[in-house]
Amino acid sequence: MTQAFLAAEDDRFYVHPGVDWQGIARAVYSLVKTGSKKQGGSTITMQVARNFFLSREKTYLRKLNEIFLAFKIEQELSKDAILELYLNKIYLGQRAYGVAAAAQVYYGVDINSLSLPQIAMIAGLPKAPSTTNPITNPERALIRRNYVLQRMLLLSYITEDEYELALNAPISASLHSASIELEAPYIAEMVRSDLTDQQGDAAYSNGLTVTTTIRDKNQNAANSALRNNLLAYDKRHGYRGHEHHIEDIQNKTEKEIEALLKSFPTLGNLYPGLVTHVNEQSVSAYITGIGQVEINWQGLEWARKYISENRRGSKLKTAAEVLSPGDVIRLIETETGDWALSQIPNVEGGLVSLSPNDGAVLALVGGLISIKINLTV
Repeated sequence: MTQAFLAAEDDRFYVHPGVDWQGIARAVYSLVKTGSKKQGGSTITMQVARNFFLSREKTYLRKLNEIFLAFKIEQELSKDAILELYLNKIYLGQRAYGVAAAAQVYYGVDINSLSLPQIAMIAGLPKAPSTTNPITNPERALIRRNYVLQRMLLLSYITEDEYELALNAPISASLHSASIELEAPYIAEMVRSDLTDQQGDAAYSNGLTVTTTIRDKNQNAANSALRNNLLAYDKRHGYRGHEHHIEDIQNKTEKEIEALLKSFPTLGNLYPGLVTHVNEQSVSAYITGIGQVEINWQGLEWARKYISENRRGSKLKTAAEVLSPGDVIRLIETETGDWALSQIPNVEGGLVSLSPNDGAVLALVGGLISIKINLTV
């Protein structure tokens, strides 16, 4: 990993005093010759100075400060210590800071389990982490990865056989989100806010473990109780109609339908679905990642039209009274494994559970919205 980063970012790292005048000269020459900044002159030490102490603004004064700070850092720290700071701090796209985080985010593995092409992919990210990572732009990321491999071969970090094998390896990256063991985003935000008040931004990098009084059994019960009762309350007041309508869906492919549904995220256990066929007392709908599902009359007949807080329309006789092909709706899976029509509640609620002995918070739900958003601290 360190060899890959040195090959990509600063192959003279262990030689220069923090500033590589040869690299700066090459960058200036390239700028004068082409009129555009195609080659950077920043060393790894200069990047550490920028990441820890300076802003991202592109001014000559900031670059000058960066150079002086780089000299100071080199006087105070060893080369290995500087490289350690760099590899643990550098932003690598998709909210990943540091190589260990990038290994988890892009490949879902420990850093020591990465293959050579995966290492080269990560080492190619600092140049443009947001726009040239394998999730947002796999084509450009592949070009950058292959450049890193070429540099590693040129510097004799890898053999010709290793280079050829890695060069032909496909992109294996995919987004690996942090697993959420317990839905308690409001508590997580309270912890985050309290820690940053106490420690500032250091709270994000100090590797802290926080223990709260929340009990998972209580929190899960609170989440379920509030969600189910808000849905039931809203349902009793009638159906307010589809969220959106898409014309001419009969001529759209499954891939096009998937793309159209992307702008409607799953909220809690409410899945966005596109109505494809309407029968007399049943409906067919497409759900992203699940496919075609059927909603029978038992899952539809509740949907009498919402008129006001105290009034609903007459009982339904057919599915066509409430839905049409092209409607984007919300669907929920029942306990029996069937699918039923639902909707995002127009009502909110909250629940706090306290211990009567000492006032400890055992569960806290801020409403249905809180259950929709997963926040990891």
